[in-house]
Amino acid sequence: MAFFSSKLPLALFLSSLFLHAAISELVCENLPSNVCAFAIASSGKRCLLETAVGGKGIVEYQCRTSEVVVEGKSEYIETDQCVKACGVDRKAVGISSDALLEPQVTAKLCSPDCYQKCPNIIDLYSNLAAGEGVSLPDLCEGQRTNPHRAMSELLSSGVAPGPVVTDHHYSAESTQAPSSAPAPAPL
Repeated sequence: MAFFSSKLPLALFLSSLFLHAAISELVCENLPSNVCAFAIASSGKRCLLETAVGGKGIVEYQCRTSEVVVEGKSEYIETDQCVKACGVDRKAVGISSDALLEPQVTAKLCSPDCYQKCPNIIDLYSNLAAGEGVSLPDLCEGQRTNPHRAMSELLSSGVAPGPVVTDHHYSAESTQAPSSAPAPAPL
C-alpha cells in the first residue's frame, strides 16, 4: 500500500499534464469565428472560415480545418496587430489570389509592418501568389520601387480571379512557381 501512495502524486501530476495537453489542442472547429481566419491548428493545417445555413435560414460562420498544411508551424492564432498591418479580414470566407489584384491589399501586404513582422500571413499569400506563377517578394520589391508597373506586371502574369483556395498542401517545394506557369517578368 505504501508503494501506491508514494506513486499516486506522481501519477496524478503526469495525468494532469496529459489532460492539459489534450485540452489545449487547437482544433479549428472549436475556434470562434472572430479568430478563425489565419489560425493554424495543432495538426499544422490552416483554419478557414465558411458559411453555413443554420436554423430558420440564418447564415452562420463556422471555422473548419482546411487541407492546407503549414510547414513548421502549428497551434497559432494570428494577432490582431498583424491582421490590421496586413489589411486582411478575419471575416473573409475562404482566401483566393484575386486579393493580390487590389493595389491597396498588395501595398498593405508589402508594408514593413506586415512583410517583416507577420510571417504567417506572408507565407499564406506567398503560396497563393506562387500558385499563380508570381513571386510575392518580387511583387513587393516592385511595389516599393514602382507600384504601377508592379500591378501591370501582375495583371499580365495571368493572375485572374478564380475559385477559393482550400485544398492545397503547401510545402517548401510549392513556394516555387509551377513549371507550367510563366515566370514573373523582371522588374
